[in-house]
Parts: sequence; structure tokens; C-alpha cells
Amino acid sequence: MREESGRSLIEIIGVLAIGAIMVAGTYAIYNSTNQKQKRLIASETMKDIAIKTKTLLEYSGYQNVSVDFLIEAGALNNDKAPAGDKNWSITSSIDGTEFSINLTGLTFDECAYFSTKKFDWATHISVNGFSSGDTSYCLKGGDNTMSFFAQ
Repeated sequence: MREESGRSLIEIIGVLAIGAIMVAGTYAIYNSTNQKQKRLIASETMKDIAIKTKTLLEYSGYQNVSVDFLIEAGALNNDKAPAGDKNWSITSSIDGTEFSINLTGLTFDECAYFSTKKFDWATHISVNGFSSGDTSYCLKGGDNTMSFFAQ
């Protein structure tokens, strides 16, 4: 009788399965960390935009404030959206006493994160046109719109 050395096919499949589980877990952790980092950067970017807008226009009123105006004034480097899609804006209220940073194309997770986060620079938040501080107005399918108001 001949002795065989080496591993059986079952053992090799078991090792590959364990490896696949480890890779999937690492990928999930990476995605979660990456999303948290993107949201943190977006939050800090919006805070920076709000501070620069207040500094630039606080005493003259927020009339005609826009992304293009802030770029021309040197308050913003580019028109890249902090989060969501590229169709974002900064608008002033009719009386010029406040302005809003408006983000479009947010996913449900982004909407849920931003609608529950407390921003010290924002007086209130609007989610899909509803004044809210919770996730009840975030759309599951995505394409959410949020406005962050500041004075």
C-alpha cells in the first residue's frame, strides 16, 4: 500500500473558503471606514464653506451669494460638491439674512447621516423640502436633497 502525502481537495477548499471570508470581511471594514471618512470630510467642508461665507458677507448681507460668487471672491477653490452629485448650490434667503448650502443626489445613508448630525454652524436643516432633524424624510432609493441653513 502506498502512502500519499499532501492535502486533500476538501482541505484545500476549506482553506480557500476561510480566505474568502477574511477578504470579504476586510472589504466590508474598508468600505465602512471609507464612507465614514468621506462623510467627515464633507461635514468639515460644509463648515468651512459656512465660515467663509459668513466672514465674507456677514455685514453686507447674503444677497446673491452663490458657488460662483464664492469662487470669484476666493472663498472657494473650486465648485466640487462636498457630498452628493455635482448639482449643488449656495443660495441666499429673500431678505438676505441667511444662506443655505444645498446638496442633491444624496444616498439614503448620506441623508440619514447628515439629517441626524448636529452642526454648530447650521440653524436648521431641510430634507427633501421638509424641515427635519431625523431620517423620516430620507428616500430609500436615494436621490435625496438637503439644505443646511446658516445665519
